[in-house]
Parts: sequence; C-alpha cells; structure tokens
Amino acid sequence: MNGELLAILEQMEREKGIKKDVLIKAVEAAIASAVKKVLDVKPGVNVRAELSSATGKIKAYAGDEEITSIDMGRIAAQTAKQVIIQKIREAEKDVVYEEFSGKVGEIVSGGVYRFERGNIIVDLLGKAEGMLPKNERSPKEEFKQGDRIRAYVLEVRKEARGPHILLTRAHPNFVKKMFEMEVPEIYDNIVEVKAISRKPGERTKIAVHSKDEKVDSVGACVGMRGSRVKNIVSELHGEKIDIVRYSDDTREYIKNALAPAKITEIRLDKDSQRAEVVVEDDQLSLAIGKHGQNVRLASGLVGWELDIRTKSQLEAKAEEKKRAEVEEAAPSEPQEEGSLRALSGVGEKTVEELKKAGFTSLASIADTDIAGLTRVKGIGEKKAKKMIAEAKKALKK
Repeated sequence: MNGELLAILEQMEREKGIKKDVLIKAVEAAIASAVKKVLDVKPGVNVRAELSSATGKIKAYAGDEEITSIDMGRIAAQTAKQVIIQKIREAEKDVVYEEFSGKVGEIVSGGVYRFERGNIIVDLLGKAEGMLPKNERSPKEEFKQGDRIRAYVLEVRKEARGPHILLTRAHPNFVKKMFEMEVPEIYDNIVEVKAISRKPGERTKIAVHSKDEKVDSVGACVGMRGSRVKNIVSELHGEKIDIVRYSDDTREYIKNALAPAKITEIRLDKDSQRAEVVVEDDQLSLAIGKHGQNVRLASGLVGWELDIRTKSQLEAKAEEKKRAEVEEAAPSEPQEEGSLRALSGVGEKTVEELKKAGFTSLASIADTDIAGLTRVKGIGEKKAKKMIAEAKKALKK
C-alpha cells in the first residue's frame, strides 16, 4: 500500500502536472477527518495524519498520541483512494484553469468534438473543452465533427464542473492575432495594428502603420503575391480583408479607409467627430458599399461618423437653400386668395369663380348677401349662408 500510494502520487505529478505535495496534504487532511468520524476520538481532541513522502507510511495522531486501532489501515487505504481521485480531479481543473486563463487573448487549436444547441464544443488537445457559441462564429462558417479549428480565447471562468473556456472566431481580435501569426513584422512590433473594424463573414478593415520607414506596412501584411493575406482569408472562409494605411492626417486616413472609392473632398467637424465626404456620382455606390457596409466599417475604423454625399447632391442642396433664402427675402403677397381658401368647402375652382365675380377677400364675402353670393357658379343658398357666416367670424378674430 505504502509504495503503491507513492507511485500513484508520483505518476500523477508526471502526467498531470499536479505537485505531489498538494496531494499529500489532501490525503492527510481527508484521513484525519475520516479517523475522527469513524474511531472513538474524544470531542475537542485535535486529530491529524501524516503521510511520509519517503516511505509512503501513514500515521494518525489524536493530540500527541498515535492512533493504533486495527481499523486505521483500512480507513487510511479507503480514504486515500477516494481523496486521490477527488483531489486529482480538482487539481486537474486548477491546472487547466491556470493554463488557459493565461491564454486569454490568444489563439488556440483543437478539434470539433460535438455540437450542443448550436454551439460547438472544441476538444483542446485533450486538455480541456472550449465552447464556441453560434453567435461567436461567422454565419458562413460550417464545421463538422472531427474538423480542426482555431479560435480566440475570449474568457475563462472557474465553475464547479471545471473551467468554462469561451472561444470566438467573430471577434475583431481574432483577425488581429491571425495577422500577428502570419506577419513577422507585426509580431516583432515593427508594423503596428492601429484599428480593426469587422463584419464577420463579410468584410474586415484593418489599419496598419510602420514604425520603420524602410518597411511598407501594407506590403508586409499582403506578403509576396498576397501569400500572407490569402492564408488569413482562407482561415476566415473567404471573408474579404481591406488593409488600410494608417495616417495621423484625418482626411488622408478617411480617404484610405473608404478605398476603393475615390474621394473628391472631405469636410471635417472636429467637435462632433463627423465628416462630410464628397464623391463623384459614379463613386457613390463604391463609397457606401453593399447595404452600407463599406462606409460603416470605415467609420468604425477611423472613429468618425462619415456622411457620404455626391457633388450633384450638394449642388442641388445649395440651390434649394438659395431658393429658400430668396423666397424668405421676397415681400409677402396679398393673402386674399389664401383667405378665400380658408373657407370650408372652397376649392381651387370655386376661388376662381369667386374672383371672376369680384369676391377677392373675406371682407367682400362678409359684406354681400346670400342672393349676391349664389350668383357665383357652384354656390347654392345653403353654402352661401355658411360662407358668409365663416367670413364674418374670421374677420372678428
């Protein structure tokens, strides 16, 4: 028993990475507790157990006196076995937690193990299981059991059944880490990723800047004949990637972010972080992109609200504004006709007939009688009476 117990502990230390001292202390605590419950130990007496790391021999003490009961060996053997199993599981969970909590923000590899309510459970090289939720994947990605998969570790939480490892392939940082893996200049901090804006499965814009004038940031990310970016696009199942050259000049940065559209003019409102971007008519669809995708991603990349306008739209807007200013400045015209239209039941044709008959204002209606008003085409006695009453009432206001 003694030698076997030590051999088991040493094996666990080698295979599971669990320190033997941790297991020894756990076994000692559990045996002391079991002895206190099973054997006749006086209340208040301190019970402790000792497991020799050299010989594997187990001794138990009640106070300073060694317990020599014939049941001691059986209790020790059973308890040691139970505790080893329990503590190994707990220690394994702690080891896994420590290992993967240190990998938050990194990319890990594994295999698709099973599917759970739309979520993918990933076997992380036999060490742990990670969860890749449906909403943390590109809608265009499809995996089957046994597929190799790479994902970004988003979060690791301690739970009773073991560490909960949350994975993602939809987070912008997944793309950033892919670039770090594919582009040595980024990994070596020669080229810096300034910002990322992403629509998973559709398109990503990544802004890069070189700290070395001799190194072209965009060229480094693209690679020879596009080899580096092609590898990333392949990993993302065909997602488009725009590599944007970062600039401290906001106008230049916005221009780069909206590529491939050609920009005519950019008007900045720094207080509201809003930019009006002017393009030719034939560049509008390119600048906005399908379903507004290009302008939204560019806006997220530069951190400014981008309002795309064509030159013809601005010209039409300026013309409308000018016309409104002219109309506002012009002297107001007599409102007799408008006043007549204010009467209920009086439309455009009736107004024309009233004007022909000499009725051009509310006052002229109020001063006439029913007989005079019924001579107007389309106005009967009842309508005439109502119109005269309305005109008099309006004039009193």
